[in-house]
Amino acid sequence: MNRVLFKDLGKMPYKAAWDFQEEKLLQKSALKREGKADEITNELFFVEHNHVYTLGKSGHEENVLLNEEQLAKKGIEYFRSNRGGDITYHGPGQIVGYPIFDLEQFKTDLSWYLRSLEEVFIRTIAEYGIKGERSKGETGVWIEPDRKGYERKICALGIRCSRWITMHGFALNVNTNLDYFNFIIPCGIQNKQVTSIQKELGKTVPMEEVKEKIKRHFKDIFELELA
Repeated sequence: MNRVLFKDLGKMPYKAAWDFQEEKLLQKSALKREGKADEITNELFFVEHNHVYTLGKSGHEENVLLNEEQLAKKGIEYFRSNRGGDITYHGPGQIVGYPIFDLEQFKTDLSWYLRSLEEVFIRTIAEYGIKGERSKGETGVWIEPDRKGYERKICALGIRCSRWITMHGFALNVNTNLDYFNFIIPCGIQNKQVTSIQKELGKTVPMEEVKEKIKRHFKDIFELELA
């Protein structure tokens, strides 16, 4: 069982969290180059960002439907990120998580890693009576992915992996203001909706309660111990 250090960073600007992750990745990569991979500590961070759009390295600028002036007026930051995927939104009421894992201590298989992350959230939202599923050819967790016109995404994934060390991660919509998704084409996918636990249940859900469920499912699925 792998030991993983956990920390909730609270509210943090996106760029600060990105820099923080990059520093962690560089530290762990250096240990590998020095033949000290056994000294690498796996870490998991939760964070909540201010309003921000992030574009993945394979993303398309046209999926951002506002110009710079409009973004500034609405108080939304915008970054081109080095994660996979296209455009997404982060903001208050959303649990963002950054697992910085050395997959050589788990399993060197990115598909397995992504499917395992999805399973964490499928099980988390199931505790609220919400049936989360995978959508063929698309990452993340969806609701009714095979019912045309009703497909809606509740959890987005976007990762980077270098020397089998991961960064970036997931964003689960809990009590998120979904209006901010109207100004982008989320994940570059046309004609599909975005939802949240709050919207599905019709009520606000305690963020700390959801975080505890996520942590528990991380423990079970990745067979790890959180410290």
